[in-house]
Amino acid sequence: MLARLSPDFEEISISKIRFLEAEGLVEPARTSSGYRRFTEQDVARLRYVLSAQRDHYLPLKVIKEHLSAMDRGLRPPVFVAANPEPPSDLSEPADLPKPHDFSPPSTDLRLTRAELLTAAGITAEVLGQLESYGLVIARDGHYDGEALLIAKTASELASYGVEPRHLRPFRTAADREIGLIEQVVSPLARQRGAEATRKADDTVKELAALSVRLHAALVRSGLKRPRNAKR
Repeated sequence: MLARLSPDFEEISISKIRFLEAEGLVEPARTSSGYRRFTEQDVARLRYVLSAQRDHYLPLKVIKEHLSAMDRGLRPPVFVAANPEPPSDLSEPADLPKPHDFSPPSTDLRLTRAELLTAAGITAEVLGQLESYGLVIARDGHYDGEALLIAKTASELASYGVEPRHLRPFRTAADREIGLIEQVVSPLARQRGAEATRKADDTVKELAALSVRLHAALVRSGLKRPRNAKR
C-alpha cells in the first residue's frame, strides 16, 4: 500500500492511513486473521482523499461528503464548486430501452430528493404527485436510475400538458405486465442454482423487451387509425 502511494504522496504513512480509516474515509476488508486487505477501490479513495487535502486544502468533513456522493453514483465534484453534481450524462434524458436490448439505466445511482429534483428538472410538488401515484419510488431513502428516468420523462411530458395524474394508467399497465412476467418466470425462480438464476434473469429481460416492443407497436398502430374509426 505505502509503496503504491508514496511516489505521489511523500507524507503518507501507516499511521496516516489508520487515521483516515478511523475517520471512516476508507474501510478495507479484513482477512480471517485480521489483516487489512486494500482493494483497487480503496487505493483510489485514498488517492482522492490525499489529493483533496494536499492540493485543495479541503477538510475531512467535506471530503467525506464528496466520497458519500460518489458512492451514490454522483460525479466527483469540481473543487471550486460547493457540492457534488449529478453525472454530466444525466443532463439529457436517458435512452429508452430498445426492443432488442432491454438495458435499464443504472440502478447503482443513489440520489437524494434534492439531487433528483435538480437532475430531473422538476419541482417538489411534481415529485410528490409522481410518488403519490406510485410512479416514482424511493428505496432506502434514495432514488435510483429508474426513478430518475421516470421523473425526466414525466418532466418532458409535462411540456405537452400531460400531468402526473394522466400517467396513472401507465402505472396500472406496468403492474399488469409485471404480474404476467412474474407468472411466466416463477417456475424458473423456484429452481436452485446459478444457472437457473441466470436463466430466470435472462427470461425477465427478454419478456420485458417484448412487452416494450408490443406496447410501442400498439401505440403506433393506434395513431395510424383514422380518428373516427371504432376500436
